[in-house]
Amino acid sequence: MKEGDLELLIEIAKLEDSVDMEKEFKIGWSWRHVRIWPATLSRLFKDGYLENVFRSNSYTGYRLSETGRAMVTSKQQEDAGEPVAPQQLDIVGDIFGDIIGHDEVKELLKACLLAEKPVHVLLAGPPALAKSLFLWDIERAAGEKAIWLVGSATSKAGLWDIVSERAPQILLIDELDKMNAADTAALLSMMEGGRLVRAKRGRELNLSNQLRVVAASNRLGMLSPELKSRFAIRTLNAYSRADFLTVVRGVLSSREGLGLETAKEVAEKLDGRTQDVRDAIRVARLAPQLGVSRSIELLMEKSR
Repeated sequence: MKEGDLELLIEIAKLEDSVDMEKEFKIGWSWRHVRIWPATLSRLFKDGYLENVFRSNSYTGYRLSETGRAMVTSKQQEDAGEPVAPQQLDIVGDIFGDIIGHDEVKELLKACLLAEKPVHVLLAGPPALAKSLFLWDIERAAGEKAIWLVGSATSKAGLWDIVSERAPQILLIDELDKMNAADTAALLSMMEGGRLVRAKRGRELNLSNQLRVVAASNRLGMLSPELKSRFAIRTLNAYSRADFLTVVRGVLSSREGLGLETAKEVAEKLDGRTQDVRDAIRVARLAPQLGVSRSIELLMEKSR
């Protein structure tokens, strides 16, 4: 969010609150009503703060999105000195239904996601042990309340900007061991006291709605003692052959839309060649064009 954007959202909220939107702005308000340039409104829409209600050659109608309204409400509560109540996460009983085994990890994660105060969890172990599957399931259940990051890529935007602009409740971090030093320092501050400090610009972000962090890492040895101490760490064990086949069939049918027979074929033909569910997903996505066998031949080296 650029400087001044929050003030624009507040002015928009005042307009919407002063009228009957269903009667006066059934197709949304335009830039003329709020006196904000169309290019700025277009950017706020792309950033998720506005919804596009109507569009034609001569008129584009907007209204505040849930995210935009939440930003305004949070600012109003902050100015009034009121605590910002976190939204209750809708975590259903079978959130991890497509993951075989790891029952204690499932129980721990569900409890942490529903706890009144944050408890952060780090899933550790070699690749292909369902760590990413847990993050995927949480992201799917939490929707816009969660943000998925890859540790090696956070520097492109910066953790400070990502959290301040999106205001998530859950931060999902894959490849935590690859996060750069600046973002790791920001993460430490955020997890400990709910505060992010941007030293270069002298700006500080107080997180009244503190984040829950669920992360995954292949190598614990690459993480600092300070960072590891902020997590409940669970190390995942490798799947058995039978469990891997069941997981692949479930993921491909439920997430990739593959028929059960084709999903079974992919699982069986990968048996003994890989324990990485990502390999199965890549095969599934190419199978409609190339067939299962040819997709495996092209994607995977024969030595595997």
